[in-house]
This record gives sequence, C-alpha cells and structure tokens, in this order.
Amino acid sequence: MRIDIISAVPELLTGPLDHSIVGRARKARKVDIVIHDLRQHSTDKHRKVDDYPFGGGAGLVMTPQPVFDCIESLKRERDYDAVIFPTPDAKVLDQQTVNKLSLLGNIIILCGHYKGIDQRIRDELVTVEISIGDYVLSGGELAAMVLVDSMVRLLPGVIGDAESALDDSFQDGLLSAPVYTRPANFRGFSIPEVLASGNHERVRLWREKKALESTREKRPDLYQNFINKK
Repeated sequence: MRIDIISAVPELLTGPLDHSIVGRARKARKVDIVIHDLRQHSTDKHRKVDDYPFGGGAGLVMTPQPVFDCIESLKRERDYDAVIFPTPDAKVLDQQTVNKLSLLGNIIILCGHYKGIDQRIRDELVTVEISIGDYVLSGGELAAMVLVDSMVRLLPGVIGDAESALDDSFQDGLLSAPVYTRPANFRGFSIPEVLASGNHERVRLWREKKALESTREKRPDLYQNFINKK
C-alpha cells in the first residue's frame, strides 16, 4: 500500500508516523507513506494556500489551485484507488470501512485546515469523505493519522499475531471482552477462573458473553444492531 498525505502543516505528521506499528511497517516496507507540503504547490509568491470566503464570514478557506495542482501531479505518476478527505460533516469511520480501505493499493489523504476547503475540491477531486467523530479539530492531520494507523495495522505481516487484529473491538460488531495477563493474582484481585481452566471452548463462550454484556452496557446502539442482524 502507498499512502500520500497532503498537508499545509506537514510537520504535524512527521513524528507520529515514524514510530510504533506504523513506523515499523514503513521500515519493513509493508507500506509507503509520503507526506507532501501543500505550500510547495502554491503559485502565490508568499506560498499562501488560503483566502477569505466568498459571501463573507469568519475564518479562511483552503484555495483550490494548490490542491488541484498537487493531486494532479500525483495522478500523473500513478493511479489512485481513493482520494480521502477527513471532515466532520461525513459518515463516521467504522471498522468495516477501515477493513475495505486497507485492501486498496494507492490512497491520497487530503488534510483540510482553517475553516474548510473550497467546495470545488470536494466536488471534483475527493472520492471518499470520512469523519472520526462529531467534533471539530484545527486540521485534518490528526484525523489522517487515525485513518493511517487503523488501516496499516491490518496489512499482512504488520502485526505479528494476525489473529490479534481479528479479535479487535468492532470486527464482529461488538466491543471486546475484558483481557487479563500475569500475575493471576495481583494485590488480592484474581482473574476469572475460566481463563486459567485450559478449556478453550469455555473461554470462547465466556468471552462471547462478556463482549455482549460490555456492548449492551457501553454501546446499546451497537448491541441493538448486532441483535437485529442475528
């Protein structure tokens, strides 16, 4: 997979994407992540990428020229499966969407900034719009990192134990069951007996029960969707 990230503030992206699972995946060449400074594509003598909105109002809007030029230059080099724009006024990201995106080959992620981006960019260039929640951030860089991390960890060979990703919350529509590790008794608090029983079927049923209970308590919306699909 190749991911090209376009940002007016690329410094926000360089550190976090160099460490942990994403960083190791890049070093192992499981994913190629390239960060592009949008200002390098501006024809303005001051490298501006924003201007005041038509019709008045507070804030600034990202101008179309640098974005069009940047994306068109990338598309001349290779084909892209998606041009993704993280924005709060889109469908909220879920695990099923992440699963689908992780199967793509080449992706562009455009990070918005300021008050937003010129609508013509969204109409003509963006193919997928994704929100990471019903709130507003200063820019799309944090959302882009969330999206990258969620996709990269699903790529073959990135996580040592492939089954670990399959057991994550939301993969089956439910939250995960509680997890425990050594010691079995810590300050008088013991783990559930079933987890030390060695009976894999009992453990499976316990985890299924706890996942249902957790989802029903914390996310009744997910629980209802799960029940309705059965």
